[in-house]
Amino acid sequence: MSQKAVVNICVYGAEVICASCVNAPTSKDTFEWLKAALSRKYGQHCFDFIYVDINEQQSDREQTDMCKRILEEEFFYPLVTINGEIAGEGHIQLSHLHQKLQHLV
Repeated sequence: MSQKAVVNICVYGAEVICASCVNAPTSKDTFEWLKAALSRKYGQHCFDFIYVDINEQQSDREQTDMCKRILEEEFFYPLVTINGEIAGEGHIQLSHLHQKLQHLV
């Protein structure tokens, strides 16, 4: 049985809820929910979970660029990437993430 590579799940967000995401959970709550839900379904060893606060300075260039795009309102937050590709933004749908993860885990 071959072992698949670890999948990087990154959630970009802020402490303040996005103006268009009223009544939605906070970005940090979304991160914790995704971490629990995906680990329960696929196993913890499959993922490397990262939370990025868009209002803090980042040392990673890719994260810095994504934060800038979110702050310039190109995307809503929370924004989820899977292995660097955008998988969802705003109100995150678990079913959409499962579809994107099918061939990775």
